[in-house]
Amino acid sequence: MAFQKLVFSKLLNASLSRPTEIIYWDGKKEKLGEGETEFQLKINAPLDWNYIREDASIALAEAYMHRDIELEGDLQAFITNVFENKESFLQDQKFVKKILGKHDKKTSKKDISHHYNIGNDFYRHWLDDSMTYSCAYFKKEEDTLHQAQKQQKQHIFKKLRLQKEDHLLDIGCGWGELIIMAAKQYGLKATGCTLSQEQYEHVQKRIYDEGLEGQVQVKLTDYRDLVHEKERYNKIVSVGMVEHVGKENIDQYIEVINELLEEPGLALVHGITGQRDPDDPKKGTNGFLLKYIFPGGYIPAVSELVKPMNVLALKLIDIESLRRHYQKTLEIWNKRFEDCWGLLIEEKGEPFMRMWSLYLQSCAAIFESGNLDICQYLLEKGVDNSRPLTREYML
Repeated sequence: MAFQKLVFSKLLNASLSRPTEIIYWDGKKEKLGEGETEFQLKINAPLDWNYIREDASIALAEAYMHRDIELEGDLQAFITNVFENKESFLQDQKFVKKILGKHDKKTSKKDISHHYNIGNDFYRHWLDDSMTYSCAYFKKEEDTLHQAQKQQKQHIFKKLRLQKEDHLLDIGCGWGELIIMAAKQYGLKATGCTLSQEQYEHVQKRIYDEGLEGQVQVKLTDYRDLVHEKERYNKIVSVGMVEHVGKENIDQYIEVINELLEEPGLALVHGITGQRDPDDPKKGTNGFLLKYIFPGGYIPAVSELVKPMNVLALKLIDIESLRRHYQKTLEIWNKRFEDCWGLLIEEKGEPFMRMWSLYLQSCAAIFESGNLDICQYLLEKGVDNSRPLTREYML
């Protein structure tokens, strides 16, 4: 037990720069750092050191889920402090397990089902009214979540220069707000695809309720199967999808977009990426998120996306970082999630609720610390000399 305390003290002292008090399972206390205490970390039970060495993110997350670890103070700020410190053990690859799962069609459907088939009612509690589960776009600090989610779609529409003659494809369309909003605003045809049964049924109902049959359709299919159909599209968007395709399928994902895109055509890929060495796959994964939140997830390096674009002669005509927008989105989601804690805990249980809160706050911390980015990549196929000379049309 004394050894465990010594190890935790050493690891936390190297990982934290803000004053923290540790209270061990036997009641003994230790102060790390100078100044007024900002965080109080309670370690209520001895933790399995070998399990931590195997993958610290899983071991510590499970301890938090089951209250073997508790924190008094701002959890996001605490995690941000850990991620900001390059000497942190969570940045040390010795504490990260290499997990790269399969991404065949059967496994992909199972992975998507794990996250998105929790129940539409669960997501409805804390997402905005449009059921948009992606990074919002804030023009002003005081924008509401619903405003910012509408602005996100308008921002995408402007970049794609949508018009009535277009046929828009949304790869990974979620609950369908983007394709429905585009169809109503521009009068264009729109198609979405998803692997989630619950999302598919929700979009089908919305299409019927909005009277958009014949103009909007949704397909319950793997994006890779779309190439076997005759339909091609002059505008393609894919929001929050690239994180699900897997390291080994990034080139194929871009190839599918290229094959489905007419010439001339525009495509916009919106996804989480990292500015890092693409040959170190450990830095594109997180054990906790893979086990409990996003099975099969992989965050590609920027270069892993750009290289296949260049090979296929898809011109990267614009790239925009939305890192701060996603931090703010996640913070609002977490606040809304915590506001409905009492409504959900009876159904989901406390470990699930603590797990989901940890997911939202740790993701916000990752973006706040700059460890990850989220970008929009605008691609042009063929030559379009009608494109405006400046970026003003995007603003």
